[in-house]
Amino acid sequence: MFDLPAKEDIFCHGIPTTPDDITECVLRAMGRTENPRLRQILEALVRHLHAFGREVKLNEEEFMMAINAVTALGHLTKDRHNETMVMSDALGFSTLVMILNQNREPEQMSPALLGPFYSRKDPEYPNGSNINRAEPKPTDIPLFVSGTVQSRDGTPLANALVEVWHASPEGLYENQDPNQPYLNLRGKFRTDADGHFNFRTIRPASYPIPTHGIVGDMLAAQNRHPFRAAHLHFTVSAPDHQTLVTQIFPADDLFIESDCVFGVTSADLAVDFPIHNDGNAPADDVKGQYSTLSLTIDLSPGESRLPQSPID
Repeated sequence: MFDLPAKEDIFCHGIPTTPDDITECVLRAMGRTENPRLRQILEALVRHLHAFGREVKLNEEEFMMAINAVTALGHLTKDRHNETMVMSDALGFSTLVMILNQNREPEQMSPALLGPFYSRKDPEYPNGSNINRAEPKPTDIPLFVSGTVQSRDGTPLANALVEVWHASPEGLYENQDPNQPYLNLRGKFRTDADGHFNFRTIRPASYPIPTHGIVGDMLAAQNRHPFRAAHLHFTVSAPDHQTLVTQIFPADDLFIESDCVFGVTSADLAVDFPIHNDGNAPADDVKGQYSTLSLTIDLSPGESRLPQSPID
């Protein structure tokens, strides 16, 4: 049993008789929401969702398909895979939210999507370490990354946290691939007194996003390819500075202008990953081809806050 509310606590919202009436009734029913930001968001959600239903004249079969699709997003979301985030990415909504919330000057490195595979559990390594834990393959191209983290005024930021993760050349993150070592191609680094960091990995490749679920069905229905441009993910943070979440892409990648999650948000994120074969690799064990990447990361003063991880 439950207690009925007192009559004076019942807020009358009316009896709907038309499509427009139901929207107004719902808005009135939510009118007592005390948190003003929550009220703003929920009221806008109702107005736009109801307007969508009226615009397309959604029938009951289509409505049930939509309900089943939302249910499938939940069922397909596991400890190490977030199908809901993948759907948000494929609809461009994640990129929209990121752009709306960016606070960067035009000359600063642009932000980009966090993506569905960020994890706070990645190991921390000394500078110069190799984050590729897998047995090297003949087709792998070693990649040597170096960079500087600085404040807006050019002051080097010591002990800044640089988190990096990326897919294998086969296009899989370690949480998707049982053949990769645990936490492969993932790592955290701290900048030195001069704001420098460096590490070794392998050159990334383009890859398809997971298509085994509802997102794959949607892309197929839209005749869209599922490929992401090759990239490295970075999250860079320092005390009293705004955290930068971004991705760096090889400028020559085939999918730079057709990334399936609209992740290439600015031309400054597409940079050269030159390939060398001069015998001067930064590691003695590299005798043939290798690639390099050099970055300057400029953080704005503000609140330092790490993003939440979409996976465990």
